[in-house]
Amino acid sequence: MQSALRIAGRRLARPAHARFAGVKALGARGLSGSACASGTALLRVSKARVVPEIPRTLPTVSHLQSRVYSAESGAQGSIDLGDMIPMDRIRNVGIIAHVDHGKTTLVDCLLKQSGALSGSNAMQETRVMDSNALEKERGITILSKVTSLAYKDHRINIIDTPGHADFGGEVERILSMVDSVVLVVDASEGPMAQTKFVLTKALARGLNPLVVLNKVDRPTSRTDEVDSELLELFLALGASDEQTGYEIMYASAKEGWCTDSMDKVSDYVAAGASGQKADGSMVPLLDAIIARVPPPKGERENAPFSMLVTQLEANSYLGKCALGRITSGTVRVGDKIRVLEPETGSVKEEGKVTKLFLRSGVQQVEMAQAGAGDVVSISGVPSVSVNSTIAGPEVTEPLEFIPVDPPTISVTFSVNDSPLAGREGTHLTSGMIRERLRREAETNVALQIVDDGKSEALEVRGRGELQLSVLIETMRREGFELSVTPPRVLFKRNPEDKRAILEPFEEITIDVDHQSSGTVIEKLTRRKGELKSFTDVADKARLVFHIPTRGLLGYASEFKNDTHGTGVMNHAFLRYDDYVGAFEKTRKSSMVCLSSGTATSYALNMIEPRGRLFVRNGDEVYPGMVVGELSKDGSDLEVNPTKAKQLTNIRAAGKDDAIRLTPVKPWSLEEVIAYINPDEAIEVTPTQIRLRKQIMDPTKRKQLSRKRVSDIDELLD
Repeated sequence: MQSALRIAGRRLARPAHARFAGVKALGARGLSGSACASGTALLRVSKARVVPEIPRTLPTVSHLQSRVYSAESGAQGSIDLGDMIPMDRIRNVGIIAHVDHGKTTLVDCLLKQSGALSGSNAMQETRVMDSNALEKERGITILSKVTSLAYKDHRINIIDTPGHADFGGEVERILSMVDSVVLVVDASEGPMAQTKFVLTKALARGLNPLVVLNKVDRPTSRTDEVDSELLELFLALGASDEQTGYEIMYASAKEGWCTDSMDKVSDYVAAGASGQKADGSMVPLLDAIIARVPPPKGERENAPFSMLVTQLEANSYLGKCALGRITSGTVRVGDKIRVLEPETGSVKEEGKVTKLFLRSGVQQVEMAQAGAGDVVSISGVPSVSVNSTIAGPEVTEPLEFIPVDPPTISVTFSVNDSPLAGREGTHLTSGMIRERLRREAETNVALQIVDDGKSEALEVRGRGELQLSVLIETMRREGFELSVTPPRVLFKRNPEDKRAILEPFEEITIDVDHQSSGTVIEKLTRRKGELKSFTDVADKARLVFHIPTRGLLGYASEFKNDTHGTGVMNHAFLRYDDYVGAFEKTRKSSMVCLSSGTATSYALNMIEPRGRLFVRNGDEVYPGMVVGELSKDGSDLEVNPTKAKQLTNIRAAGKDDAIRLTPVKPWSLEEVIAYINPDEAIEVTPTQIRLRKQIMDPTKRKQLSRKRVSDIDELLD
């Protein structure tokens, strides 16, 4: 086998043993089959059946039509997406990337140009796979999505995954469903923290990635440098010779083209600069997927049916539906099936298949039967859960599932017991909260719910602040009222030395302007961060730190202020390591309300010189509510924001018109979760987010503050 080294955009042959000196294995650079003459794929699906009201997708249409164009023969062929097709014409591929590197936009292009969205309103939309309301608002992928398209008599099942480290559990689950991955990397930013995370998981599964350098049409694109950085990353992660022989494609998902030639990239960029439409398409990528992604393995004829459940969906017509890839055998509508527990193998439920369907574009196509290698949804077993095995009656052993990385932080959910509770929400009791969290844990395996049975509060463990804030935001939109404690790190005992304590560490990658790098380094060093590298990327400084997870709690808002909103910070779980000791206090004390009523401008005007206010004139307040932050460090200060001016014939009410208070910015959930002190809590209602003390009575608060134990004693796992 030969390896290759990129020099000035070209690869030079080197002996295979040179790979260990930083040389990259040579992969096949050509694509099998020629591209479509028109530059786009033409598809047809005949008489497909569609299930109504599909969750997490757009409304369906009555039928799907597409045509398959064979470039080699010049003739059209057709497949019915509702039929089972041979395994050698199936390709299961996952799209993985760091957040905001363009994988969802890439999937959009593949679906639109393949014709999978023909006849639906989704043709006019962007990021059609991000159908969740929070995904559209935040511009990120939270839930993994499965779809398929037909191309050259092949069915390509595509799984779009989240790019944020907090939702890494979604990435880990889908790897059992695919035979290869398309690794999308920004041609300007290069590999980032989450790129390393998703690539590590893919390589550990023995998958051979196909690399797509996206956004190569940008002026800041640096394809050769990013190629070298990717090679170093592959080698550092212990990739095999076959895995380092990855094929590189160059794309602009936004403009809708992909190619394996840098010369064509120059032509496309020149056409775009002159205001013309580039004549490229996503056909080269589709050809590369068919050529490079192996067909699924498995036995259909002489093996019993079995499938590992990787995702659950709720459908108002069909109930709970289980999504997964069929491992062996075939299944038909009406077949008897059973659900096996993931670890014990005990039979949880028996039933029969009531509906069987796959996804095409944003719609679901009903099937009569499916076999090994197909990615399908099955209804008929309402008690099924993620990682369960659905199988025929003769199967007694559950399928092996991929364990996800453990959670690193936790918060406590409880009922809202403030004086203002019950005014807005419709779900108020601990029983409702418990049931909602239980349902969430069924579908989100990266989330753990701990119920000690001694109190009404529930501990929720997750990957990061963003994951937990998305859960809280979803619940408040559903009408829940909650009281949530600040996030806390989960510590562990060292298994080799029971007296030693381990805490989670993260790898954090930061891109900032050079003038801000000194401030960032200083603050992260105070938070026990260790600087691992300092490099120049385009006009930015890239800093890579290894830092305790505790050091990141509450840092996001500081980082935004220190970099004036121009910095980019990303992080991913690294490992559990030795406890590094206590941190310096980073947040000042609070101004705590001592009376109930409505805040007045007269009182707030007297309080504002003490610090920053969180409430406005006319806001309702209560004892124990945090109404501001002191400008000087010290103990908490109790204030009365409801005090009103005593009106006499000398002091007229009109004098208040001269008061000018500093405008108060409303809290976002991420900001308040990162901000609050350990003895405080967040009051969450459908329309309001308030800060308060966990113990509202000031006398009890002072007594308990003297007896408070450390986070380590409380949270030792």
